[in-house]
Amino acid sequence: MMESASSVRRYTSDELKPLLMGNPKYQQEFLPQIVPAYGATTTFAKLRTKFPQYTYREPALNPTNPQDRAVDWEADVIQHFRNHPSDSELVAERATPTGTALYLAHPIAALPTCLQCHSDPSAAPASMIRKYGADHGFGWQPNEIIGAQIVSVPTAVPVSIAGNAFRSLMLSLTLTFAALIVATNVILLLLIIRPVRRLARVANQVSTGQLEGAELPVRGKDEIAELTASFNRLFTSLAKAMRLLG
Repeated sequence: MMESASSVRRYTSDELKPLLMGNPKYQQEFLPQIVPAYGATTTFAKLRTKFPQYTYREPALNPTNPQDRAVDWEADVIQHFRNHPSDSELVAERATPTGTALYLAHPIAALPTCLQCHSDPSAAPASMIRKYGADHGFGWQPNEIIGAQIVSVPTAVPVSIAGNAFRSLMLSLTLTFAALIVATNVILLLLIIRPVRRLARVANQVSTGQLEGAELPVRGKDEIAELTASFNRLFTSLAKAMRLLG
């Protein structure tokens, strides 16, 4: 979701802004569609209709729109990126009135395209000054960390996802082991138990003097086949002995 918001920002900056700034209407009325943050937050607001647990903000320490001013914990995140310029991502938890929330943050730096409007009020479009005034949103320095992209979600959501994944895994393992047990039992029945039962039945017949049809067919070359062949030899020897005695 963070990458989706970043893609919308890049699209707005690279594709929409050049077109809209050339629109004569822009000189009379400020068009928020040229602001990358507006495109990202508006898109995310529509996305939240299906994922209401997630929130996305682009707070800044000195924003043009007062609604984007960072609250205390967001200001701490921005200050972290200022103090650790090598960090490109921050993942942490914070306490909220509804419980613990997990958030992912990326820094926002003042790029040359940003300074076209935010370096000094005199450089800003007149329509922007009329809409937001000249008291805030200016004085940004090149590559200065001025804000952050923050996606947050209650920890109950990832915990629920992890719980569902664990239950699915355990169900899959249970079904797999059950299938293995059934397959093993079938193999034992066909390859060992049934042939041994036949041998036991024929051996019982031979022990009572019923020698007709006692010889069994030998199938394969496994231990059961060797046992069957040995039994047949024993039966043949016994039958010869019985004939000699008779």
